[in-house]
Amino acid sequence: MSPILVCRGLDAGYHRRPVVRGFELEVEPGEIVALLGANGAGKTTSLLTMAGLMPPIRGQIVVGGKVLNHSRPYLGARAGIALVPDDKCLFTTLSVADNVSFGRRGKAALADATAYFPALEKRLKVDAGVLSGGEQQMLALARALVANPKVMLIDELSMGLAPVIVQDILAVVRRIARERDTAVVLVEQHVRMALGVADRAVVLAHGDVVLEESATALRANPELLREAYLGRNAVHSH
Repeated sequence: MSPILVCRGLDAGYHRRPVVRGFELEVEPGEIVALLGANGAGKTTSLLTMAGLMPPIRGQIVVGGKVLNHSRPYLGARAGIALVPDDKCLFTTLSVADNVSFGRRGKAALADATAYFPALEKRLKVDAGVLSGGEQQMLALARALVANPKVMLIDELSMGLAPVIVQDILAVVRRIARERDTAVVLVEQHVRMALGVADRAVVLAHGDVVLEESATALRANPELLREAYLGRNAVHSH
């Protein structure tokens, strides 16, 4: 199977100063890759650049075989990338249904959203601002989902949520990837939970990829992750 998302030699950062250097990544349809690392490692910068919201300093991002043009931020979405940011970016004074409609309009979109997140079905007329934290995260994911993206980039899904809610939502993310062949890049501080749904993990330390390994191997050998987080060893495996 050919990868749907490819990053080649990506340098990403601010004011032409790279925070992430030489980033390489390939994600296949239906695959979940956990992008891990300590705070400040460059995870969010990588996601924003992949989404087309920040121009790369160097390198390429390829979606569906086409090089992403970063001249206009909306081109990332048009190419099939959906970003779910850590602050969710919901329209808090609009209803759940109205928020979903920004991803795709119509009853079919609402049916799509509630099929994966049935808890939203009774909340469609409620303003997003009065939802619980878990419901808001579901809504942010649903809005991205109904746009039928090829790639979903999810930043810190667990922020402010109880672990049991995070586990439930991550299970839905796994289902979305499997049923819709959506490639997912997941930035997550809850490493154990991320590895529970991911196929592979890539670890960043100080802007460099220091470890790439299957989630199964990392669950079996957490010492590899610990050393990667500490930045002691650069290990690239497949």
